[in-house]
Amino acid sequence: MILDKSWWKYLLGLWMLLVILGAFLYAPPAKGLGETARIIFFHVPTAWLASLAFLISAVGSLQYLRTQEKKYDIWAYSAAQIGLIFAILATVTGSIWAKKIWQSFWNWDPRETSIFILLLIYAAYFALRSAIDIEEQKAKLSAVYSIIAFVTVPFFIFIIPRVYESLHPDPLINPEGEIKMDTRMLQVFINSLLSFTLLFFWMLRLKIETMKIYLKLDQSVSK
Repeated sequence: MILDKSWWKYLLGLWMLLVILGAFLYAPPAKGLGETARIIFFHVPTAWLASLAFLISAVGSLQYLRTQEKKYDIWAYSAAQIGLIFAILATVTGSIWAKKIWQSFWNWDPRETSIFILLLIYAAYFALRSAIDIEEQKAKLSAVYSIIAFVTVPFFIFIIPRVYESLHPDPLINPEGEIKMDTRMLQVFINSLLSFTLLFFWMLRLKIETMKIYLKLDQSVSK
């Protein structure tokens, strides 16, 4: 696998460095938002990866309930943990953007309220896991909770913020739904999405391998 090689990690580091430089030096300011639009290169990828991570967690949970194999519980737990990190990053970057546009870091706007509730939902997932000592029971209950929690993700991230009137700016999207980006801005945006996505899968792989090592150590100690 390519993730077993070391060279691609240096390539990823270079790629992300170029994305950061491109976000501040190459991409022009967006019409109507000016320099504040540059945060879109970091805010959107983190929000996207939070959604992807929660999806992977739900799929892993389904697989665990179907097979009862521990590896799927590890997948679900690892993805949920990284997803929560990216959700927090999306919240922080969104708050920075809100400060520049709305003159306040937090306004309880529908989008802000939705992500806050989502953070609480997945924080409760980890509270549930920490409250149960029996491994099989922990894995089963966590799997069920993860699946139910993911059902809320599309509503809180995509539906509710669009149903209710929001302060959240959408100046990059016109009524026809086409993204208003010039060529340079689009290049940086796509590269940001791709590089952050590769970073996520690297983080997920490292987390899973670490969890497997801890599991083996626990099993050897208990013998």
